[in-house]
Amino acid sequence: MSLRSFWRTSVMLIIGLALHGCASSPDEMVECGTVSSYLDPDNSANLYRVVVTHLDGVPVISRPNYQLLPGEHEFTVAELINSPALKVSLSARKVKVFSIKVKAEQRYHIAAQFNTDKIYIGQNQGYWQPVVWQTESHQCEMTR
Repeated sequence: MSLRSFWRTSVMLIIGLALHGCASSPDEMVECGTVSSYLDPDNSANLYRVVVTHLDGVPVISRPNYQLLPGEHEFTVAELINSPALKVSLSARKVKVFSIKVKAEQRYHIAAQFNTDKIYIGQNQGYWQPVVWQTESHQCEMTR
């Protein structure tokens, strides 16, 4: 074996070992739960999509799923209610904060519940609240 061949083989072995060290072993996997905002809820049930703006007080780029460690998590969301029955002014359309107690192996679908119990006009912000509209079993694993 030439010296050049020896070094090439040694470098490839070192790279292989380094990459193997990057792989997650089962011991490094942790349980988690998922909060999702990608499903279109049933508008006929006065449920509408939301956009997540903050997670646990930290600004985020909204995405369909959030894999989280079990425990209490705080979401700041903006409603996407597109009902002709909504008569409040644009300045009344503010974000709201709500908490979800996330459990391992569960998925929580979140939405905006449009309150249609009375007519909301002007600056009244009581026309909606964030809700978990569906919960389901869901396998979730995160690496440390």
